[in-house]
Amino acid sequence: MSPLISATDLDALLASGAPVRLLDVRWRLDRPEGRPDYVAGHLPGAVYVDLDRELSRRGEPQDGRHPLPAAADLEAAARRWGVRAGDTVVAYDDVQSVAAARAWWLLSRSGVADVRVLDGGLRAWTAAGLAIETGDVRHAAGDVQLHDIADGAIGLDAAAVWPDSGVLLDVRAAERYRGDTEPMDPRAGHIPGAVNLPTTLHLDGGRFRDLASIAASFAAAGAVPGTAVAAYCGSGVTAAHTALAGALAGLDIAVYPGSWSQWSNTRGRPVATGPTPSGRVEPD
Repeated sequence: MSPLISATDLDALLASGAPVRLLDVRWRLDRPEGRPDYVAGHLPGAVYVDLDRELSRRGEPQDGRHPLPAAADLEAAARRWGVRAGDTVVAYDDVQSVAAARAWWLLSRSGVADVRVLDGGLRAWTAAGLAIETGDVRHAAGDVQLHDIADGAIGLDAAAVWPDSGVLLDVRAAERYRGDTEPMDPRAGHIPGAVNLPTTLHLDGGRFRDLASIAASFAAAGAVPGTAVAAYCGSGVTAAHTALAGALAGLDIAVYPGSWSQWSNTRGRPVATGPTPSGRVEPD
């Protein structure tokens, strides 16, 4: 089953009466508080999900900017959203599905069997002429049970040695990878041995590219089936988007949630600058 769902397919699924919980995960770096936009218009029945407070937790700088929430806290949040055992959960946002992918990755790795992302997000929904509603939606408490992420998340030490036996993807913009600029974190550059593959290469007009194009982008960076692949970004959000793209291409990509924000705030960790290592393709 694809982790993506189109607007028309979602509309049909909702019309069928299937148990679906819609999550509006609007968030972006320059506007992290998405609730006002949610209240102004969202998919019918969708609940607002706060990425900063519910899909991450507060931490120290050395934890990174978006540390993973505790399983009990994520479960409590999912129950507030009304998620019940057996529900199909569909997450969406309005900026290239980056925030929605964080919800997809967290929930699917924590025990929700059927989590999907609305391809193209809110814009695809409205472009299809489908209805939206205003105001705040609250559902009766759900009963979903979640667990700690046991597979698919790696820590700082694992990220350090990952290039020795696999491919570590830095999915930030090329200029941040090279160390030309660093607008968010204390040091510029990348984890030594990491290969640059900006997650935006998997998109076309806000939707995911065809599977052959996505697979080709991964292959150019050395990420092919049978290879151990992990991804990091600035704070672990965009890396989940790359994990979603990888799932479309048949790759099981681990995520380093601490990402560059943790690495650059940890004393003694080396920093590399410049282009992708020789022999790899640096998409730009």
